[in-house]
Amino acid sequence: MKYYIVIPSYNEEAFIALTLQSLISQTVLPSKIVVVNDNSTDKTAEIVLDFAKENPYISLVNKTSETIHLPGSKVIQAFQKGFETLDENYDFIVKLDADLIFPPNYFETIIKHFQSDAKIGMVGGFCYIEKNGQWVLENLTDKDHIRGALKAYRKVTFQQIGGLKPAMGWDTVDELLCKYYNWKVVTDESLHVKHLKPTGANYNKTARYKQGEAFYTLGYGFFITAIASVKLAMMKKKPLLFLDYIQGFWKAKSAKKPMLVNAEQARFIQKYRLQKMKEKIF
Repeated sequence: MKYYIVIPSYNEEAFIALTLQSLISQTVLPSKIVVVNDNSTDKTAEIVLDFAKENPYISLVNKTSETIHLPGSKVIQAFQKGFETLDENYDFIVKLDADLIFPPNYFETIIKHFQSDAKIGMVGGFCYIEKNGQWVLENLTDKDHIRGALKAYRKVTFQQIGGLKPAMGWDTVDELLCKYYNWKVVTDESLHVKHLKPTGANYNKTARYKQGEAFYTLGYGFFITAIASVKLAMMKKKPLLFLDYIQGFWKAKSAKKPMLVNAEQARFIQKYRLQKMKEKIF
């Protein structure tokens, strides 16, 4: 199976070389790697170009956007800029962060999953962060969720869900739409990926409100949003984040923010989320 990789990047000179080195060391190499340099002020572009000299399947795309770092829109707009430079001669497309180190067999294993079942639409491993000299699971989500840092999509699945949405919640709505269209989402606990920069390290209060907005635009409704907000705040060990999430939800609802899903998809998502909650309780 052929796969293409798109990596949005902003000021990643400390990590991008480690990420690219782990990708060119894969047992099954990607056919193309596009790194999108999104207005970096450091040596990110130079490092990528050095890799491209020795590895012609690596290319650099430059993009200029606002310097403010809000989760969702900025990174997916950068992804889209890189994706637009690619042809459609791939079997699956991968969106990666620029601060990851992959085990050599990562994509060989991803391919085996896709080949094992034609209804598998998405596959991913797990992110690990360094704490006190040990690499531990970055436990921010359920184990059946693929982190936004390392998403792999079968081509037909990617096309059916409409690609990636440039908004907070993009890395949740993609999986929910996969379920809606009867695709399987597979996570592999044997695939340990080193995440060099903890998620959300640079997010400000405005970004935290965006999480609540995302719950609204995903069609959760208030009841599911409240439960999801409590859970996420506790997983991050910052209980007061709950208030930011709820405030973000009500702001989005009052402003009638555009939804990421249609009415039928929202009903499916609410039913699916409630069923998952019942399964955990009982």
